[in-house]
Amino acid sequence: MKSEWNDKIFSTEHRTRGQLALEVFRFQYQHTQVYRDYVDALRIRPENVLSIDQIPFLPIRFFKSHAVKAGDFEPALLFESSGTTGSINSRHLVKDASIYEKSFTKGFELFYGPASRWCVIGLLPSYLERQHSSLVYMVNDLVRQSGHPDSGFYLNEYDRLAEVLMRLEKAGQRTILIGVTFGLLDFAESMGLPALKNAIVMETGGMKGRRKEMIRQEVHDILSAAFHLGEIHSEYGMTELLSQAYSPGDGIFTCPPWMEIRLRDESDPLSSYGPSPEGAYTGAVNIIDLANIHSCSFIATDDAARLHPDGTFEILGRLDNSDVRGCSLMAV
Repeated sequence: MKSEWNDKIFSTEHRTRGQLALEVFRFQYQHTQVYRDYVDALRIRPENVLSIDQIPFLPIRFFKSHAVKAGDFEPALLFESSGTTGSINSRHLVKDASIYEKSFTKGFELFYGPASRWCVIGLLPSYLERQHSSLVYMVNDLVRQSGHPDSGFYLNEYDRLAEVLMRLEKAGQRTILIGVTFGLLDFAESMGLPALKNAIVMETGGMKGRRKEMIRQEVHDILSAAFHLGEIHSEYGMTELLSQAYSPGDGIFTCPPWMEIRLRDESDPLSSYGPSPEGAYTGAVNIIDLANIHSCSFIATDDAARLHPDGTFEILGRLDNSDVRGCSLMAV
């Protein structure tokens, strides 16, 4: 079953994704208890779900209160959101670590090529203190795939990190610096850096109560000036997902083929709309992540976005009254 789903998920093309999503829906209705209970509570009969627009999306808060898993298994990985003090964290029980590893590896390669071409540096203070961070797991494996002697995590070693970046720049080494937003801002403000012509700086969101919330453009302007870069890249992911979308610096994200953003009307939680040829529109974010085969691939998030006709999207912030997450999005 594992190899069958691997082949289906990661070899799917756009023209077959809708058909595969329906197959995954029926599999998860049968095997994911909380999802089946939710669909039944909506009085939706799975045999009547005939198109991707009719698939119901599980509210993301269920990952806080239930074990969202397809069948009975001992998880190979447990990912947990950081949250805030006293909050209830989301938990993602991962049956097959190889699916997550294949998802983030293939996703990264689609946008940046093999990690072996890069020196991969992680600036993830506080996240390294957590044993169950999906972000740390991903970056750690990209560091391993990189194989570069300077790849690794740099906590609050700003002097050392600056020295390494300058040495890599002088050597013409392609470098990608992946960091949570508050960590990158702290580093940028503490050091004077030369122009990094061979580097990409990528923020993953998250102020974690360390700083005032800022709009994405404000953050990118500060980082662009500090690192002398024209663009700051971004990653969009979350504990409840096993896939990531990336932005090359314009704030517009693209998903890998096995992930899709759809929108719903806040006044109609059961609505689900794909890209419109008539133009961009805004709404609450629903996510299809086929890599979530052993949990739930259809998640109604607390984020708001603008969806473009080509399927790319911009994150606008969080919905009113939604939970504040440790790796929260920048507010608008």
